Amino acid sequence: MTTFVRELVQIAVTGVVQGVGFRPFVYGLAQRWGITGWVLNHSGGVTIEAEGPPDVLDAFIDALRREAPPLARIDSLEVHAAPPAGHARFEIRPSEGRPGQHLPVPPDVATCAECLREVLDPADRRFRHPFASCVNCGPRYTIISALPYDRARTSMATFPLCPACQRECADAADRRFHAQPNACPACGPRLSLVAGAAQPLLALPPEDSRDALARAAQMLAEGAVLAIKGLGGFHLACDATNAEAVATLRRRKARPHKPLAVMMTDLATVRQHCLVNAAEAQLLAGPEAPIVLLPWRSGSTVTEEVAPGQRFLGVMLPTTPLYHVLARDVGRPLVMTSGNLSEEPLAAENDEALERLAPLADALLLHDRRIQARCDDSVWFVPDVAGEPVPQPIRRARGYAPLPVLLPFEVPPTLACGAEIKNTFCLARGNQAFLSQHIGDLESLATLEHWERTLARYRALFGIAPGCVAIDLHPDAVASLLGRKVAAHEGLPVVEVQHHHAHLAACLADNAWRPEDGPVIGVCLDGAGYGADGHIWGGEWLVGDYAGAARRGHLEYLPLPGADAATRHPWRTAAGYLQALFGEVPEWLVPPDAPAGALAALRQQVGRGVNAPLTSSMGRLFDAVAALVGVRTSVTYEAQAAVELEMLAIGARRDGSSAGYPVPLDHTEEGWVARLGPLFRALLGDIARGEDPGAIARRFHASVVRLTADLCRRIADETGLGVVALSGGCFQNRLLLGETVTALRGQELRVLLHHQVPANDGGLSLGQAVIAQQMIGRG
Repeated sequence: MTTFVRELVQIAVTGVVQGVGFRPFVYGLAQRWGITGWVLNHSGGVTIEAEGPPDVLDAFIDALRREAPPLARIDSLEVHAAPPAGHARFEIRPSEGRPGQHLPVPPDVATCAECLREVLDPADRRFRHPFASCVNCGPRYTIISALPYDRARTSMATFPLCPACQRECADAADRRFHAQPNACPACGPRLSLVAGAAQPLLALPPEDSRDALARAAQMLAEGAVLAIKGLGGFHLACDATNAEAVATLRRRKARPHKPLAVMMTDLATVRQHCLVNAAEAQLLAGPEAPIVLLPWRSGSTVTEEVAPGQRFLGVMLPTTPLYHVLARDVGRPLVMTSGNLSEEPLAAENDEALERLAPLADALLLHDRRIQARCDDSVWFVPDVAGEPVPQPIRRARGYAPLPVLLPFEVPPTLACGAEIKNTFCLARGNQAFLSQHIGDLESLATLEHWERTLARYRALFGIAPGCVAIDLHPDAVASLLGRKVAAHEGLPVVEVQHHHAHLAACLADNAWRPEDGPVIGVCLDGAGYGADGHIWGGEWLVGDYAGAARRGHLEYLPLPGADAATRHPWRTAAGYLQALFGEVPEWLVPPDAPAGALAALRQQVGRGVNAPLTSSMGRLFDAVAALVGVRTSVTYEAQAAVELEMLAIGARRDGSSAGYPVPLDHTEEGWVARLGPLFRALLGDIARGEDPGAIARRFHASVVRLTADLCRRIADETGLGVVALSGGCFQNRLLLGETVTALRGQELRVLLHHQVPANDGGLSLGQAVIAQQMIGRG
């Protein structure tokens, strides 16, 4: 007689294991291996009790790790033996709330191939259903109200399942087994189409979802501007091949030049309009489905009005069944830009959209599922870095937030408030740093309220009660004031973190750099950050780590006449620099629309040092050169002049002058200072000789690359360090980034780049959070 020994183990799993089909996956494994017991969700993760022969249990546990669902991320899996319980079958038990336990919340995920096939199949009951989803796709973060993740704690709670959908959710063999957002045309949610104020409609079709969707597509094809409720908020949409429609959208949205994103039906369509490499295709078609900046084909029918003066087009694939059907019905690329006025937060709810977006749209395509969290589209680009495509985030939101960045060390509960521009905040605890989705520029009351609501949501979802608040060193920065408000209300200590030190630390954390790995050389190039000496920094070479950073080099200080006015009018920056360096400004630099006497007033500001703060900013240096070569004398969005200068340089032929202009280095008591007078003198000489502006732009980029590499080499020789971390918004210039990495590697230096959070200020809160615990530790 053979005796079959049965053992029981209890398995605790943490990570992204709710809302990703993990319980159905465990149930299926248990059926395959003949395991008995149960699985349940709780506030801190998933617990499994598994009973069976020892070798079968080993295979079961191994399969848990190797075969986890594609959207799952297992951070820990602990196994403990327990006495056998004699379970007769395997079951999914009801979820449990456990006080004090929390886990990551999955982000929204683009429509999977199986759901799309159903939506496009006239014989399927979900044909053209705008809200089809399963355990492998659909909304998560934007519908969750609380954990553990069950339908009752989501926006789907108000839509009872029909008998057919209920059977799917109860069938272990169905991919909708325990799919919380499951729905069909009988269940809801439902679409409606209502008139906008921009051009009132005389009549609309019956309010059936399919009718509303078909009528919306017809209007877009006829040149209308629509506001459409998506996953995390509204988009403003129009035909991207219709120049008049795009111009109308720009006028209403008050966005005259900033590039607009375009949605295309599939990868084959994208390739008709853009060049796409394998890394870009993988990003586009992945579950996160971000906007990706792609080289724009000259024969594309997308109108130039979509991205004036650009060589790259921001492209996304449809992220929901609603968008898949809409794109196919219209049959042309569609502009899909954030549903807001410039610098306002994304509109999220129907009543809000009817108030804020109706004046901008000819009609609004609404649905009746509540959005629990606003979440904009993520944006990535894939520069060529030393011959390899290296994906880089520009904006981290839908598809990525609120997944945590895993830290190589543990931190106490900390709130970091980020920057005033491209704001995110960060709540960190243990080895997890939860960055918010992109909040935006903190320039309006509505955005400040959005920041506070999102922070409250993060604290509730992840159960983090911060013990300190990290803020930017600038005493008047809006994000810093928000942080001080939180700290004062809760009696928390405040840690002030210098802007560029935070950039450096963010890059280190992004690369899982450990404190014991030691300091590195940090090159932080951006538009502005409050410096330790009270001046505006932005062209900085640091030596440091999480615990501290010392400035070892910078661009020389030059004046910004009019302060913020100079950032909006790059000709002012150029004139201030030339006045300070040479005592004169060419008359041709002043644009015809400048106020009378503007140059005389500017000279007085520089001469007297009145309202002309000093800056070492690399971003402002790009602005000044852009103004001098005639690219842009005033801007309507951040970094416009620098981006257009980059476009000019990319289009220029590379020739023997690529060594660039001279930038001598002076060694002072405060470190190395890059002198800009010779650069400007040589550049002005090229302008006077009538050199091609593209060639000048290219030489300028080469100058910055050579300066960066030379100064890093000198600092490396002085310190013995061999690793360089690149951060700051200037490194989202693909030409500058690629050639800088090549030059640094040519100096036998290892280079760290961003991979998970943006190099711009959108990643700053991560750096603040990991610095704060070190500063607190030092008292």
